[in-house]
Amino acid sequence: MKQVEVAVIGGGLTGMVAAIALARGGRSVALVAAPYTKTDRRTTALMDQSIRFLERLALWEKIAPSTAALTTMQIIDGTTRLLRAPTVSFRASEIGLDAFGYNIPNAVLLDSLSEAVKAEGNITLIETTASEVAIRDGGVSITLEDGDAVEAGFVVGADGRNSMVRETLAIKVKSWSYPQSAMVLNFAHSLPHQNISTEFHTESGPFTQVPLPGNRSSLVWVQKPAEAATNAEKSLEELGLLIEERMQSMLGKVTVEDNVQVWPLSGMTAHRFGKGRATLIGEAAHVFPPIGAQGLNLSLRDILALTDVLCDRADQPIAASAGDSFDRKRRTDILSRTASVDLLNRSLLSDFLPVQMLRAAGLHVLSAIPPLRNVVMREGIEPGGSLRGFTSMLREKLRR
Repeated sequence: MKQVEVAVIGGGLTGMVAAIALARGGRSVALVAAPYTKTDRRTTALMDQSIRFLERLALWEKIAPSTAALTTMQIIDGTTRLLRAPTVSFRASEIGLDAFGYNIPNAVLLDSLSEAVKAEGNITLIETTASEVAIRDGGVSITLEDGDAVEAGFVVGADGRNSMVRETLAIKVKSWSYPQSAMVLNFAHSLPHQNISTEFHTESGPFTQVPLPGNRSSLVWVQKPAEAATNAEKSLEELGLLIEERMQSMLGKVTVEDNVQVWPLSGMTAHRFGKGRATLIGEAAHVFPPIGAQGLNLSLRDILALTDVLCDRADQPIAASAGDSFDRKRRTDILSRTASVDLLNRSLLSDFLPVQMLRAAGLHVLSAIPPLRNVVMREGIEPGGSLRGFTSMLREKLRR
């Protein structure tokens, strides 16, 4: 029977980063996960706070060459409604950054993290699934599919939206769905993107282009389910022409790459994010529609908080109430981000004129008032960053 301080259940991006962070924080870790065999051609945009976290874990240097910087993010009202918002551009240089973040192929992330897990002496990689988790006051027992067992002082559920760890804890969830599907694809284009990400707001949801290295970009196109199903049946050439038209030819000729995927949009939030000797992170705790680059960034903040809770005194046994401490630490951030993404998405779908007026007025204010735009940018990449940025700016002005 293997004995460790922390068992991480789930070997996706979130589970692997959690295992590495906790191991380098001084804890002995077992990562319990069946080998990942699927080809993942999606991409993930990580914001500055997440990039700095990967740097501290000595992971970023290997990932960086395969990424594209996001130096400007612009929002264009692509609706045909009477009340249309002005185009708003957010530039990283306005808040003293080279880039808001970087867009990264998931395959690169998965390969780099997998190599780091195997090279980390403080991690025991157990390449099978967990069949049962038993949580007691004094520890956690994990029974594996092959009949072996792992004893741990703490368990981390990084096992996705159908989390067995969450079920073991008897934590209920709030789930909802949207009348939308997201088409996800990569495409080449004849004109350079200049590291600009463009989000068109349409009546069916966001149409978001995000730069990739070279003259390539990824696209998340939120549509009505019937429209998405119809478009998914089109040839790659027909789909390329449609995307080029939707983008007003700003990137020239579009060539869609194979492996177009369509996902129904839904959301989920657990009622608790930790309890006793267990926590939930990533999609075991919260599920987002692919809007605003929040999903994995929020999961990495879960891991930052978890590392604070479990590794602050790594020479001491893990407290029996560590899960409750994690829950208190993460509640505000998760619930506020969930509400903001949900509100943005539903405001695009609403035909109610006052809602359209508020959305248009909000974007107009952001366009016209740079200090407010700066606050929103800082808050978008790091919760609480807007307050620290404002304080720094105020001190600078006082010095002058």
